[in-house]
Amino acid sequence: MAVRIRLKKMGRTHRPFYRVCAMDQRSPRDGRVIEELGYYDPMCPETDARAQLKGDRIDHWISVGAQPSEKVAVLIKKYGSNGTHLDAQKEALERLGRRKEYTPAPSEPAAPAGKAEEAPAEEAKTEEANAEQASEGEAVAESEAAAE
Repeated sequence: MAVRIRLKKMGRTHRPFYRVCAMDQRSPRDGRVIEELGYYDPMCPETDARAQLKGDRIDHWISVGAQPSEKVAVLIKKYGSNGTHLDAQKEALERLGRRKEYTPAPSEPAAPAGKAEEAPAEEAKTEEANAEQASEGEAVAESEAAAE
């Protein structure tokens, strides 16, 4: 059996997603796989975070004679166990992780970077001022009621 390392297309219309798989070369593109070796998401905004590969398993399959397809060969060269873009990939994954940590709700305006710590203190001051105004308003209403 001739084994190829190639992409298996997943996802939906206009939103492709691929799994990097070891497959029999006679099986169809989206057919049965021997082992899944990673994934490739071309829609990811960070270019270097698009591919995640299991480098040790890919090295194993290549050592036993599996042949990568053209696109997978490029991905292995960049992001495999001895890839040329591994440092850039780590940085891109960190940026992507920071982007996902906090995303403001659509109705909530994004807070400026330096003002994040000051916002709760300002809210507390505003709440205290509102409470004082309410108590003053009650006192005025009571004094007016007593005067009548």
